[in-house]
Amino acid sequence: MKIDVSRSGNGARISISGSMYVEDSASVREKLIALLDEGVYNLTLDLSGLDYVDSSGLGVLISIHKRCLQKGGKMTITGLRGMVEELFKLTRLDLVFNVAAH
Repeated sequence: MKIDVSRSGNGARISISGSMYVEDSASVREKLIALLDEGVYNLTLDLSGLDYVDSSGLGVLISIHKRCLQKGGKMTITGLRGMVEELFKLTRLDLVFNVAAH
């Protein structure tokens, strides 16, 4: 799994590619919480390169989304495709998150 972050003011674009398994979720969580702690509250997650995400990865996305809202920001998800998009629809997370077309 690979994470690329590009910051701009109080926003950041985070590209996650590869597969996000339970062992990857902690590093994603740490990186995103560090951004929030630095005052970056508007996150755009580009998941177009993500091939797989397990339940722990979804849990991280949900908790970060909640923290963004608590701080007055927002989290947008772009690039959903394939199995990851199906999982978002199956779990109805596509209705929870702000999902934008890529």
